[in-house]
Amino acid sequence: MAVGSEQRRLERRPPVEEQFAAQHVEAALDLLHLVDMAWHDCYGPGELEVPAAVLDDVLLLADGDVIALIRLACAAVSDFRDVRVAADARRDARRDR
Repeated sequence: MAVGSEQRRLERRPPVEEQFAAQHVEAALDLLHLVDMAWHDCYGPGELEVPAAVLDDVLLLADGDVIALIRLACAAVSDFRDVRVAADARRDARRDR
């Protein structure tokens, strides 16, 4: 079943609220909406939204910083593999603690 942009926004709100300051939550959600549109434009009509794993990587690396979120979102749309490698490295580092 297709999920609309408002439903995606509602689903994304809790993890965004956990990571970003209250005054940045709406801006972060707006940016993620734009990322969905960019993803669709770059990867075709079957790709209505950024995949959940890519979104997880971007949010992990942004670490609550809106500027980092912007840069990571752009990088993920261009080529998500670099973002994936960086996110995996961060996850590995956390496990090794």
